[in-house]
Amino acid sequence: MPTAKLSTGEIHYDVYGEGPPLLMVAGLGGLGAYWQPQIRQFSKDFRVIVHDHRGTGRSSRSEIDYSVGQMADDLLGLMDHLKLDKAHLVGHSTGGAIGQVLAIDHPERIDRLVLYATWTKCDAFMRRVFECRKALLKSPTAAEYISATAFFLFPDWWINQNAVMLDAADAASLPSFPSATIAASRCDAVMNFDREQDLGRISAPTLVLCAQDDFLTPAYFSRQLAQLIPGARLQIMPRGGHACSQVLPEEFIAAVLPFLHEDRPRPFGSVSQLYEGTN
Repeated sequence: MPTAKLSTGEIHYDVYGEGPPLLMVAGLGGLGAYWQPQIRQFSKDFRVIVHDHRGTGRSSRSEIDYSVGQMADDLLGLMDHLKLDKAHLVGHSTGGAIGQVLAIDHPERIDRLVLYATWTKCDAFMRRVFECRKALLKSPTAAEYISATAFFLFPDWWINQNAVMLDAADAASLPSFPSATIAASRCDAVMNFDREQDLGRISAPTLVLCAQDDFLTPAYFSRQLAQLIPGARLQIMPRGGHACSQVLPEEFIAAVLPFLHEDRPRPFGSVSQLYEGTN
């Protein structure tokens, strides 16, 4: 995995395929490996770039006050390192918040934008969830936090079908999990994020995508985003949870790839009427 040495730290990244650049940005866990179910298919037509957020994976474990703005600056630094003037961006959850920041503050750098299972600003429900997650970080090890993460990401039926795999994945991730200080600060970054008043400035063609049974960032957030971003399309999958790209990878690919392949925005009517549904 190559490294971009920024002034603020090192960002580990990987590149797959050739073609128009496509940034695939993970959520709060921050690992580029989140996108493994999609990389093979997407890299047939795009130059796919994934990275580990600062504080996670093999990037610098900086003990700083994390913010979505800082994460967006790191991604912008990675784009500069790779000499990317412009790229498509698919962002999951916190990665979608990063995408919002770049599309608002650096519109010339974003081509097409996919906001997947993300939010506008933290509300009372979401704040309770993330305060609970922070409380788990006070345990002697991160094992409780890691184990509980499955409840927030995956539907109950999928957890039941994949219990052995999840247990193995939890055990494998424990040795490399960030410090409690970093993980808690990254939770604070989620709760402090709010660019709702600026969403009308996004000019990139935008697809907003989520699953109806997303517990962590409920579907009403995606409906709000689609209403506030000019010309945005909304697609709500009937199930799949917060991590529907892993739960139903083929359905996710079928929803996103056609949008990325379009040469120009289509004229839209009512976004929710045209695109919200069970497809």
